[in-house]
Amino acid sequence: MLEKLRKWEIEEDAQARIIAYLTEHHFIDDSRFCEAFVKDKIQYNGWGRRKVEQALYMKGIPRSVSDPILDEISDEMYLEKLRPLIKHKWPTIKARNEYERSMKLIKFAMGRGFDVRLIRQCIDDADELLDD
Repeated sequence: MLEKLRKWEIEEDAQARIIAYLTEHHFIDDSRFCEAFVKDKIQYNGWGRRKVEQALYMKGIPRSVSDPILDEISDEMYLEKLRPLIKHKWPTIKARNEYERSMKLIKFAMGRGFDVRLIRQCIDDADELLDD
């Protein structure tokens, strides 16, 4: 917001008053932004925790704000997004053996920001379903 005010060539003392007003009335609120951002990125983009953490870091959101919000997200919610990703990706991977396929799936899911523990769980579940 400060960058926009500078771009509009607003005086510095006016910038400070505007920012103070917006912060005081919760128009600028890192916590509120973080909650909405986390929810959207997990729900609509299918991102895992690591990718969301990185995006928040790049936006300058302190970990003291983001960590409690991310901690509220259950593993089951991540698994709900990860299972369809793994299921959809599984048949498209060309691999000589199951180990190679698993490694490629892990690399793919880690790129989406998911935890290795959850990825292994989904791969094991998918492997069992395909064996039946």
